[in-house]
Amino acid sequence: MTTSPQRRTGRLLTGATLSLAVVLSACSSDSDSDETNGRGGSESGAASASAGSGSADAGSTAGADSPEVVATGLESPWSIAFVGQTMLVSERDSGRILEVSAGGDVREVGRIDDASASGEAGLHGLAVDDDRLYAFFAAGTENRIVRFDLLGEAGDLSLGEEETILDGLPTANFHNGGRLAFGPDGMLYATLGDTGDRDSAQDEQALSGKILRMTPDGEAPDDNPFGDSLVFSMGHRNPQGIGWDDEGTMYASEFGQDTWDELNVIEAGGNYGWPEVEGIAEDDGAGDGSGGGDSGGGAGDFIDPVQQWSPDQASPSGLAVTEDSILIAGLRGQRLHRVPLDDLASSSQLWTGDYGRLRDVVEAPDGSLLVLTNNTDGRGEPGPDDDRLLRFTP
Repeated sequence: MTTSPQRRTGRLLTGATLSLAVVLSACSSDSDSDETNGRGGSESGAASASAGSGSADAGSTAGADSPEVVATGLESPWSIAFVGQTMLVSERDSGRILEVSAGGDVREVGRIDDASASGEAGLHGLAVDDDRLYAFFAAGTENRIVRFDLLGEAGDLSLGEEETILDGLPTANFHNGGRLAFGPDGMLYATLGDTGDRDSAQDEQALSGKILRMTPDGEAPDDNPFGDSLVFSMGHRNPQGIGWDDEGTMYASEFGQDTWDELNVIEAGGNYGWPEVEGIAEDDGAGDGSGGGDSGGGAGDFIDPVQQWSPDQASPSGLAVTEDSILIAGLRGQRLHRVPLDDLASSSQLWTGDYGRLRDVVEAPDGSLLVLTNNTDGRGEPGPDDDRLLRFTP
């Protein structure tokens, strides 16, 4: 289903009927700012298959109430991508890329030595296209997107030579965004937070505070909304989840600052308001974490989120779009939010507090859902098996 996002012109509230019971907020205490690098649990290289993990068919029978533990001992895992039925998982701080079989066997495919782990920065998103792996990571004073040929077969995958497709992106110890995904149009999308430079999110010439769209070679497509710029949408603080429904509508989850996190419907050329607006705008400024004022950016027309959540209920990272729902992984909220596609203003919750911080959720080729916990990232309270890769069938 395609749903038009709520628009606000001159800060007029148009989404007053939206549910405020749940809100996706990455506040300054858990918008992934000021993270530490402590792991507090897993030892390096300890990733392994769970003793209870089995085949892909066995995993498909696990329901949300009792998900299958596919793998344990992961270190600050960040992203999942699929090569056929095989999962690839990135680890933010180690720079490792792990291969996880459908049955839960874990092995290291490669390591990105240039990845610089500092605060929230490190190895982030992965995406696969045409037997090539794309990776987003911080490298010293820049964020960079590279790709590798995937060599070998499942169970023995390796990486070819690294090829940089985009470098020189701003970076910081926080608000790096970092999600990668190929859209239904065959283009590569990347999220880039404001990297601590709030005003850059409203600057069309800056790449920070944006969702970027590029060809697989890192070039700006001819039909991008800002001419030869990579910018696809602007006014973002720290978006970390993107996905598309069957009709091609794009969704993004985004950390706010102190008040509201967001679920947005993304339009080409859309302006989502940060730092002028946080969450749904109101005439009196309520819901605006920046203290009110005119809409700014010269546009006077920001796009409201279709739903918002408070920081303690969300701090959203990865996002998956299934046939009927959007699933959003929550860090501080320690839960999955489920938003039905036919009612974007409503939501329900799964796993609240059961598995700790959740970093990513993806739909597998067999229709099951894979979820990464994120308790070893320096902010969680890791258990003896953390971090884990969980699987269930919705």
